[in-house]
Amino acid sequence: MAGHGDSRQGEVPEVAGEEARRRQRMRSWAIAGILFFLVVVFYAATIVRLGGNVMNRPL
Repeated sequence: MAGHGDSRQGEVPEVAGEEARRRQRMRSWAIAGILFFLVVVFYAATIVRLGGNVMNRPL
């Protein structure tokens, strides 16, 4: 029904927007950190499984 309610219904206060951006940035850094950790773990596991002499094999 047109004309009822607050005209600013869809607006988000600027403070809440800043907080949401800060939380999104922190979430992004957390995901990046987890991905980096997984890359290091998989790399280390691969080196351990293949052994230290993997670079000394004949091509």
